[in-house]
Amino acid sequence: MIAYIEPYFLDNDSDAASVAGQSFDGVSESLDIEGEIVCGGAATDIAGKDFGGMNCVKPLAVVRPVGPEDIAGAVRAALRSDKLTVAARGNGHSINGQAMAEGGLVVDMRCAAENRFEVGFSPGGAFVDVSGGALWENVLKRCVSEYGLAPRSWTDYLGLTVGGTLSNAGVSGQAFRYGPQTSNVTELDVVTGNGDVVTCSEMENSELFFSVLGGLGQFGIITRARVLLQPAPDMVRWIRIVYAEFDEFTRDAEWLVSQKDESTFDYVEGFVFVNGDDPVNGWPTVPLHPDHAFDPTRLPQSSGSVLYCLELALHYRVSDSISTVDKRGEKLIGRLRFIKGLRFEVDLPYVDFLLRVNQSEEMAKVNGTWETPHPWLNLFVSKRDIGKFDRTVFKELAKNGVGGPMLVYPLLRSRWDDRTSVVLPEGEIFYIVALLRFVPTCAKASSVEKMVAQNQEIVQWCVRKGIDFKLYLPHYNSREDWIRHFGNRWSRFVDRKTMFDPMAILSPGQKIFNRAP
Repeated sequence: MIAYIEPYFLDNDSDAASVAGQSFDGVSESLDIEGEIVCGGAATDIAGKDFGGMNCVKPLAVVRPVGPEDIAGAVRAALRSDKLTVAARGNGHSINGQAMAEGGLVVDMRCAAENRFEVGFSPGGAFVDVSGGALWENVLKRCVSEYGLAPRSWTDYLGLTVGGTLSNAGVSGQAFRYGPQTSNVTELDVVTGNGDVVTCSEMENSELFFSVLGGLGQFGIITRARVLLQPAPDMVRWIRIVYAEFDEFTRDAEWLVSQKDESTFDYVEGFVFVNGDDPVNGWPTVPLHPDHAFDPTRLPQSSGSVLYCLELALHYRVSDSISTVDKRGEKLIGRLRFIKGLRFEVDLPYVDFLLRVNQSEEMAKVNGTWETPHPWLNLFVSKRDIGKFDRTVFKELAKNGVGGPMLVYPLLRSRWDDRTSVVLPEGEIFYIVALLRFVPTCAKASSVEKMVAQNQEIVQWCVRKGIDFKLYLPHYNSREDWIRHFGNRWSRFVDRKTMFDPMAILSPGQKIFNRAP
């Protein structure tokens, strides 16, 4: 199977835009769908750009499906053509054009977002069946308000589609306990690259099920997901504590995520910030309430150019006594070696906590930075090498900040299923690192280029120094880079492509495979 698909790997000399200019008239008769088809400039307006803002392409058309059969119809039309490709687009939050299809068909998954919402119960517990195009934010609100239930694992930003995050992993501060979102689904409906509509699970069509989870959209388009639920708490105690030393920060973070469920917080994340009064990158980003103030006189004289913050949360019910919540929190906090006097906390409703990024989104939209380019870099780095990463990247390359959050916190490999298509660093504990750059509206194009160049410099440094890392939300332009990324799982990835999308119809924006002639 590997030999069969070898000619269709994308390399540095390949032209991913080779399908550009294909006439819509040539495939329109094959698109027998109930939904709407948008072409021309209107299609480019809808799907020619993504949140990253660094790529702009012209799709042949945008398909607005009414259901899975329309999506399958788009794939079958592509199969009958010479060069047509198909990309599923959720909320357009990809960074490097992963959900684009130059000269191809883009399926707007949001159009069928409300097709499914059904809560059920099985011996394994509660679940909800939702459309692949549903936003996690809407799933949260409906599950909590109508049933008092909630999914177990989240992303920090919930304006993302279910199918979109499951095609990558879906990570946040709950993943150390429950695993990523890919570890919290039990069944999928998928449209494969063969144009088939297939239901799959761990027991039924399992190879497709695990291929699609974390599969970067290469094997199928998720049209329905069965997501595990649990009782939703009422309230959250949200805490931030500050560290001057990276070693102490990581020791405490690793201790917290390694404890049994009842012996630790319900949410553990962390971030790096600049040791200064920069309102975007420094001290002012840490307090949780306008009445809180960051007191730099509390910092030890040995503090360096950057500082570290653990972000923690305890769930509780309104029926719980505050003294009980206080005792639980203090018992855990008392074990940690943060800088005394640099602790901030607030209590807020559970849904408000999970939607906390919405406020930042609204602010970014007001000041214009939501629409500017976002040269983000997301990586998984092994525990073995995270100290080296800190010394070179945080303390040197990014010591003045990146114009947005610099996340870093530990995850547990044992909470991930090796059968999915996600690849991870070695070892039980590894870290997610996210440099979430926001470009000021006044910035010149050269500024964006410098940010992209710095991202490349970081990745190249990791490769050169033998850092055990994987890109999260990966994007490469050469076959050699993809082979290095997947390592000993590359052949499995290729075999799965041959099985479920042998003509390389799906997700051309990932630039892994070329469309087969």
